[in-house]
Formats: sequence, structure tokens, C-alpha cells
Amino acid sequence: MDTEVRDINGVEVRVGTRVRVLTISDATLAQLPKAEADAARSMQGDVLEVYEIDEWGGAWVEKSWRAKDGSSVSHSLGLGPEQMEVVPEPADG
Repeated sequence: MDTEVRDINGVEVRVGTRVRVLTISDATLAQLPKAEADAARSMQGDVLEVYEIDEWGGAWVEKSWRAKDGSSVSHSLGLGPEQMEVVPEPADG
């Protein structure tokens, strides 16, 4: 992929980069059913790994958790530069 993606601070983002989800646009949330919007909203503030960079420069992250009924639930979100901040890898101790 030739698309260069950067975070809110101008730091390069690639597949495998850990980013903090800073904001999720109201326009995105408005397009989703309430349960999906709530799931997406729960991603704000989380540190997640980028698994794909799309052709428009969106950095895609996914969050998984257990639903009340025990089933596995996940939600993906494409982030733009103003919506994410690269989180440095922890130093080996």
C-alpha cells in the first residue's frame, strides 16, 4: 500500500502500529444502529493495533469482548489522522 498515514501528531502509522482512539465522529455513529454505535463509542480511549490501511488512508482497528450471553462480539473502525495517536511500544524491562 502506497498510502502514507499519520496520526494527529504527524507520526507515521502502519499495520501493526498501536494507536489510542481519540475521537469517533458523530457522523459515523449516526449511521450505525444503537447497539453498534454503543460498541463503537466504547472504543474511544482504547489502545488498539492497526490491522489494515485502506486505499483512502483509513487506519482500521478492531475491538473484541464478551457479550452478556457469553458470545464473542467485535467491532471495527476506520480512523483518520485526527482520530488517533500512536502509542509507543513498551520498553523491554
